[in-house]
Amino acid sequence: MSSRPELLDLATRIASSAAEGEQVEVCVARRSSTAVRAYDGAVESFTSADTFGIGVRVVSDHRVGFASAGTLDEGVVAEVLADARDNARFAEPDEHAGVAEPDGVAPVPVDLWRPALPAYGAADKIERAIALERAVRAADPRIAGVRVAAWGDSFGESAVATSTGIAQWSRATGCHLSVQALARDGAETQTGVGSTVGREPDELDFDEAVADAVDRATRLLGATKISTRRIALILEPRMAASVIGIVAGTLCGEPVTKGRSPFADREGDAIAAPVLTLVDDPTDHRSLGAESHDGEGLATRRNVLLDAGRLQGFLLDSTTGRRLGRASTGSAVRSARSMPGAGVQALALEPGDGSWDDLLARYDGALVVQAMTGLHSGVNPVSGDFSVGVEGMLVGGGEALQPVREVTVASTLQRLLLDVVAVGADLEWLPSGDGFPTVVVGEVSLSGN
Repeated sequence: MSSRPELLDLATRIASSAAEGEQVEVCVARRSSTAVRAYDGAVESFTSADTFGIGVRVVSDHRVGFASAGTLDEGVVAEVLADARDNARFAEPDEHAGVAEPDGVAPVPVDLWRPALPAYGAADKIERAIALERAVRAADPRIAGVRVAAWGDSFGESAVATSTGIAQWSRATGCHLSVQALARDGAETQTGVGSTVGREPDELDFDEAVADAVDRATRLLGATKISTRRIALILEPRMAASVIGIVAGTLCGEPVTKGRSPFADREGDAIAAPVLTLVDDPTDHRSLGAESHDGEGLATRRNVLLDAGRLQGFLLDSTTGRRLGRASTGSAVRSARSMPGAGVQALALEPGDGSWDDLLARYDGALVVQAMTGLHSGVNPVSGDFSVGVEGMLVGGGEALQPVREVTVASTLQRLLLDVVAVGADLEWLPSGDGFPTVVVGEVSLSGN
């Protein structure tokens, strides 16, 4: 890993070459990653790679040009800057175009680097993946196999600099274990996925990944359709994150400024149940999406989207902020080889009260949703229409009654938000970087037999 000045100096040197009347933004990054897949007690694949990237955005006469490359070679870097300038000549003018300007918001220190991960050996990574497969196979006699058991890690650094005076550098580490178990009963096979994430190997919960995969695979054995009805949904944390994450996507700059969000004109309104308070907070160190600066180099901050169900605002980068006559919310996301755009970084739903067992006992005859199919194709983020296939467990009296599959639930995003009746206390930080507890939706239409 290079020293701090090297990568940051490269970005600031290129940004400082802006001509009169021109703005230049430079993002550079380098990253090392490893992926191990185990199968049948041996290594199925092992990949280790170092990647590099540079992206240059040039704004001249309200026209934006962008170019990128997968190397930091000096000759190629010069070509990228020249290409970005040339591309700007042919772009359509946009009065709101421009790189970020320093806004005076002080960054919150977030320590994302763990030296133990770069020092972790290849043999140890291989052993963790093989041991994961072995433990899942031995956990339950109904486990017939493991489709994949994997170790993955990534660590690296990035820098963003602009001709307007922004210069920032950061580095981070992250690793995970994931496994997909196959459970069999006669001719029936079900699958279940378990995972664990952290910034260094000691933060991974091996036993949790094993138990989660085995439980999810075995508990759906014997699943059948149930009759059409109105039913309450209990969304496990990862399912709650998936559904509410779609809502959060409609609260970002691009769909809001282009009128493609069902909530674009609802700021200040109560659009959700009072039990929902939703924030995007990259300054929260518990999230794997944590970061001190956004993709344009501005300090990240805690942005409240919903406060007790009331829409507080949107996630904006510099360009979409200008379109709305507002400042950026420090919400630009990007890779080194892509343009920045407003997006979610570390979405979190504030926990309520009640444990998982409390919620199961409280909502008799509810459906615990374990998985959704067609989630993105079945949801229209412009109109809010929602129709997806689900599978899970019918519960009553605090106990599992019947595994369920091949049923469909239908509603709208707007209605789902208003119909949330409870939020659990069981906040879980997910591999995506999101933090969610269990969410209970009062009643939806379920189509079955």
